[in-house]
Amino acid sequence: MKRVLSLLIRPETVTNVSRLKAMGKKSDSLAVIMSGSPDPDAMASAMALYEIIRQTSGLRKCVFASTDTFIREQNFEFARAMKIEIKRLAETTIGDYSLVALVDAQPSFFRDGLTDSIQPQIVLDHHPRTGTWHAELEDIRESYGSLSTVMTEYLLAAKVKIPRILYTALLYGIKSDTNNLERDVLLEDIGAYYFNFSRANRQLIRRIEMNQIPERYLKYYEHAYRHRRRYRERMTCFLGRVESADVCVQVADFYLRIINIYYVVIAGIFKDRLIIVFRGDGYRQDCGAIAKKAFGKFGSAGGHKSAARVEIPLTALKEIVPEDFSQEATDHFLVQQLRREKPAPQPNAGNSKTVIR
Repeated sequence: MKRVLSLLIRPETVTNVSRLKAMGKKSDSLAVIMSGSPDPDAMASAMALYEIIRQTSGLRKCVFASTDTFIREQNFEFARAMKIEIKRLAETTIGDYSLVALVDAQPSFFRDGLTDSIQPQIVLDHHPRTGTWHAELEDIRESYGSLSTVMTEYLLAAKVKIPRILYTALLYGIKSDTNNLERDVLLEDIGAYYFNFSRANRQLIRRIEMNQIPERYLKYYEHAYRHRRRYRERMTCFLGRVESADVCVQVADFYLRIINIYYVVIAGIFKDRLIIVFRGDGYRQDCGAIAKKAFGKFGSAGGHKSAARVEIPLTALKEIVPEDFSQEATDHFLVQQLRREKPAPQPNAGNSKTVIR
């Protein structure tokens, strides 16, 4: 355990925690903001930040807010199990809070931008830094598999008492964001996983993990089965209009489990955007690189080796795909873009002869 602690309590973390404590003394109110639909990594990180400031400086009030409501039923169940409430950012008066933090997000992630009245002093994230912005305390660790790992380091460096429910949240945050340590992890992620594992309520996590797919999603799996397109080790499918972007994620995760399928691309229209979700084994292909090369010119695109996402405004495709976004036309668009942008072979791909088309 001493080796794990020495791995997690890094000098830069100790420095940042000291700065965080100093900032907390200026405030008795905290707003923790998340971008998009709250996921376990963001929620666990928000809980950890709250606990550090509460125990080291004291808080009169705190609010957790996010730009969107829950999409995954599983994440809603997680929030309920953790006994935390997350409000809509649009319905929260952030100006009432003297200390504002972004977790698992950056100012540039907010589609409409943060208003002038919302100036985050703290930005903690593990995604690649984007845009031009500044915060009094910013810690962006894009090589980490999860922000929950970073926040485990912060808690240890702060030397605060960690409740069991927080160990549980952090473990689940790491599990969900790294796909059980199978996706883009560092030794620090493994150390934090091990540290939280022995202290968490693992039975509660298992209960949450078992409840993943709403019954109403079954129609999308049937559609994907009937309209799937396979090329060698890759499977693609356009689901049409979906009730949630999470539908694409759920279907992609499922089809990656099929024998001899190592790379899945699932797309669907949600509101005014075409959502394209990539899932891979992280070995033969780099999903993030493929997504960016194939679709980056149309909208936001990127991610990790084994998971990536693209969001394209429908208006950006009006000259390329018919307005009705028929199954055939959209499938053709997906396949053509994937065929046109062939990424360089990955150095760790061994003798694999997979070709992206």
